[in-house]
Amino acid sequence: MKPRYLTKSRFKLALECPTKLYYTKKEAFENQSESDPFLEALAEGGFQVEELARMYYPDGVAILGDDWNYDLLATKTSKLLQRENVVIFEAAFLFDGLFIRVDILEKKRNQIKLIEVKAKSIEEDHESFLGVRGGLNAGWSTYLYDVAFQQYVIQQCYPDWRINPYLKLVNKNALASVDGINQFFKITKSTNLRTGITKKPGLKLSDLGTSLLANINISEEIDLIYKQNPSFKGQDFQSSLDYLKHHYREDIKIITPIGKQCKGCEFYDDSPEKSGFHQCWKDQLKISNNKIMLPKTYDIWNFRRAKKLIEEGKYFVEDLTESDIDPKPEAGQLSNSERQWIQVEKIQQNDETPYIELEGLKSELNSWKFPLNFIDFETSMVALPFTKGRKPYEQIAFQFSHHVVYKNGEVVHHSEYLNSSPGIFPNFEFLRALKKALEHNDGSIFRYHNHENTVLNQIHDQLEISKEPDKEELQSFIEKISHSTGKNSKSWEGERNMIDLYQVVKKYYYHPGTHGSISIKAILPAVLNASSYLQERYSNPLRDIGLSSKNFDMDHCFITKVKNQVISPYKMLPPLFEGWNEEDLEELVSEMGLIADGGAALTTFSKLQFENMSDQERDAISKGLLKYCELDTLAMVMIYEYFNNITKQ
Repeated sequence: MKPRYLTKSRFKLALECPTKLYYTKKEAFENQSESDPFLEALAEGGFQVEELARMYYPDGVAILGDDWNYDLLATKTSKLLQRENVVIFEAAFLFDGLFIRVDILEKKRNQIKLIEVKAKSIEEDHESFLGVRGGLNAGWSTYLYDVAFQQYVIQQCYPDWRINPYLKLVNKNALASVDGINQFFKITKSTNLRTGITKKPGLKLSDLGTSLLANINISEEIDLIYKQNPSFKGQDFQSSLDYLKHHYREDIKIITPIGKQCKGCEFYDDSPEKSGFHQCWKDQLKISNNKIMLPKTYDIWNFRRAKKLIEEGKYFVEDLTESDIDPKPEAGQLSNSERQWIQVEKIQQNDETPYIELEGLKSELNSWKFPLNFIDFETSMVALPFTKGRKPYEQIAFQFSHHVVYKNGEVVHHSEYLNSSPGIFPNFEFLRALKKALEHNDGSIFRYHNHENTVLNQIHDQLEISKEPDKEELQSFIEKISHSTGKNSKSWEGERNMIDLYQVVKKYYYHPGTHGSISIKAILPAVLNASSYLQERYSNPLRDIGLSSKNFDMDHCFITKVKNQVISPYKMLPPLFEGWNEEDLEELVSEMGLIADGGAALTTFSKLQFENMSDQERDAISKGLLKYCELDTLAMVMIYEYFNNITKQ
């Protein structure tokens, strides 16, 4: 029988929920988080950062292959460690059922640097990952426990070693001094490296310019974990490991109380027999599979009391009373708590009809000035900059779409912009194109949520330190159509400040089909299914409804029905990556802590930056991006048309 070792990845899984140890890597249970590592790497950039970090150790030796032969990997490492001085990539250590691999291990006699590489960014003046009350900073706890686990295993294997733990992170204040750092590390499926990276042939450290990485000593934080073990209260660190190791080795399920952490569990599946989630809820609550499918308390939109109510035994929306929500009304619009209570009432009454704050919505629409301009940006923020002079995770605006709705109802896809050429910083040309598009008229401008306003603020800052001849004119344009955020040193609110359609939906409209979400990806299919007007209009080819398009064929129809339900138009677009539709990529990027909307475009733009792509492939991807972005602004138009129609009925 194959030994069951508590590995680093399984330990991190147990930090989230110890019960998951029982479900992981079992064919009987589906794991929704298992995805294509190539796409993960493309979106996150973590493997690129790891290969960049290795460049600073030119004599480093990588432990390759045999990923599941833990004993062999540990033996290979042990032989290398017989050297007095050595640097090892992916060093493997096995001790009493515990197994780890270290990103970079630097050995000088018995002085050891344990280096964990992460694509997460840090300010260059960082001092500590300890919280204000002496505990761990919550956003860094998982990374710190990861290193604590590694250091513990290494120390057990080599008690005489003096180990200094480090996080090697991206310095968000560093400036790239050379072009193309991102493209020096090509992400590929065909490589024998665990990182899935192929370096540019002949690449030398001197080619990389100034360092973009920072080494942060975390000895103090690891000592705190060993002494206080804040994530496993009541147990010391070693006892926690022994407990987890024993239960995993013996295949014994650890019972973790049902809680808000169950939301988003990767072991949820619609088939109860394959769902670890169902098994947990059935065993603990003694309820049927049908009951488990009911909406949960944590499904309520933006509901901060969910954790407390679940701890009180109110697991399902049907269990809640009005006092649990305590709705506070606001005149003419929905307050957050009113929206939450409407969601509860609709579920409890099995009411599938939308709720509309009609008079407030009417007043809002009447305040808008025609022609109406709907815009959407696609942007990218990557760890390793594409061009010199840029910082890690600096905002790159590479695409926009712009629809115009005239007072007579005419809808025109007026303008668009896409930079698909590699090695170009597009932001200022992007802004010039946007300025030209929006100065075509003086009507109201619409965005969906905060992204566009945030991006314009960031470009405003980029212009401030630039030498663009028209930078004052461009900054003045930004100040006219946006408002300053708290991060900007200058304060403004534009006379033509963009109207946030997300806020309009939030204040005046609730549809049960969105399950509380206000994402445009949830709202669009909801309004399409609610509106016979939209269904009749968009069931026809574009040429028959007089809708102009720069990217869709005139025979294209945006309405497709299955079992009398309108399918989201986003689902009908061809995938930008084979086997992955746009919503799959949105979910993937969101799970990795990156922006939720625009995930497909972000991932695709990263791919476009590699110069050795054929013209045919670059053209195909560009056409796909243009369709996606056009649909984003058309979705806003459809939502507006729905609101306009219902307020006139």
